[in-house]
Amino acid sequence: MTARLRKLLDDLSESFWLLPAGIVLAAVLSAFGLVELDRGRSLPRWLLEGWLYDGGATGARTLLGAVASSTIGVAGTVFSITIAALSLAAGQMGPRLLRNFTRDRGNQFTLGIFLGTFSYALIVLRSVRTQDEGAFIPHLSLTVAIISAFLCVATLVYFVGHMAGRINVDTVIELVSDEVQSAIARLTTDKRQIAPPPLEFWRTGTTITDHRQGYLQHIDEQGLSDWAAERGTSIRLLVRPGHYVFPGAPIAIMAPFVEGADTAIRNGTALGQQRVSSADLAFAVRQLVEVAVRALSPGINDPHTAMSALDRLGAALCLIAPRHLPAGVFMRDNRPVLVVPNLQYDGLLNAMFHMIRQSASSNAAVLIRMLDVLTAVVSVERDFARMASLRVHADLVAADAQRNLATPADLRDVERRHAVFIAMLQDGSLAQSMRDANGPTSS
Repeated sequence: MTARLRKLLDDLSESFWLLPAGIVLAAVLSAFGLVELDRGRSLPRWLLEGWLYDGGATGARTLLGAVASSTIGVAGTVFSITIAALSLAAGQMGPRLLRNFTRDRGNQFTLGIFLGTFSYALIVLRSVRTQDEGAFIPHLSLTVAIISAFLCVATLVYFVGHMAGRINVDTVIELVSDEVQSAIARLTTDKRQIAPPPLEFWRTGTTITDHRQGYLQHIDEQGLSDWAAERGTSIRLLVRPGHYVFPGAPIAIMAPFVEGADTAIRNGTALGQQRVSSADLAFAVRQLVEVAVRALSPGINDPHTAMSALDRLGAALCLIAPRHLPAGVFMRDNRPVLVVPNLQYDGLLNAMFHMIRQSASSNAAVLIRMLDVLTAVVSVERDFARMASLRVHADLVAADAQRNLATPADLRDVERRHAVFIAMLQDGSLAQSMRDANGPTSS
């Protein structure tokens, strides 16, 4: 239930309609409330004569009609601009980045203000009465409508500048980078992790299948752990958030087997039609990778964007250096009751660098920047296993350069950067690395 609730909250937080709908509802309620306040005739005379609207009913209707018609027209323009921005983003930066535009609070707020002002004007308009109809003019409500119209003008100016900045690829990269860093802070820990039990622990286990399909988005780890502990069993999930669950395929192993495991797993997991970054660090990283890979495609050919993405990936790895990726082991009474196959450092590096390196195998500038990023990361990393993984990727970059770079000068530049990385890996000194780079190259 907790997993499904978190999925619902995630879906609501990423929906485009929630904030505009809330603003429209608040505007409608405000209109009814202010009209009733005007009907009560409790406003002081000095306020009525000096600050509020003091025109007649015909002028009030004309004013409200103008506000309603203009705001709904501009709302259509705002929606058209948003769709154009989404099309541009999908073509140049990838369709998976559209969620950064649809969940953007600035876009939602702008649309909500215009639709809210339109709805407010209509509600107030229906209450205006001429002399023949009973003579009622909601002075306070009309004044608020005029203020809302000026607010719409200011919002339109804000929206134009906001969208101009949002469709900038550097801004998009920075937004995705912030999401990666937020995922790192949320999904990593500064505590040492318990090693999962060996494979022999599960050899006598029973395979649990699942007939659902979709991407695993959330897991109720505590609920599943408590369920397994109460029944004296252990569960090893075969998928983690971000993996696709295939109908009829194994989803878990249980040792020893107890009845009701398939129902407990279904209740403790939430599936969806797309991946989300709230519990999936690899998905947040892949968004940056997608920007870089698209930038390196022949149709776009923008290596500077790819290098900007590499810089953000390197910054993310530097943030991870003092932290631990979760092992996914949940204990009860000193016994492992649930094991979730979480993302490990090797897999994270593969997700970050493999596709970019393959797309940039003949681009010396991007290969050099990748080696510079790896050098910066290895300079702050102190874990030997992680340093060995970084060495693997640096060697792959050097090997690709030797196979694909036809210009000797470009190849020498890559080899120098590789030598800097090796020296940093072995000595940890930037000065020594630079000295070694000026001498014979290392392999």
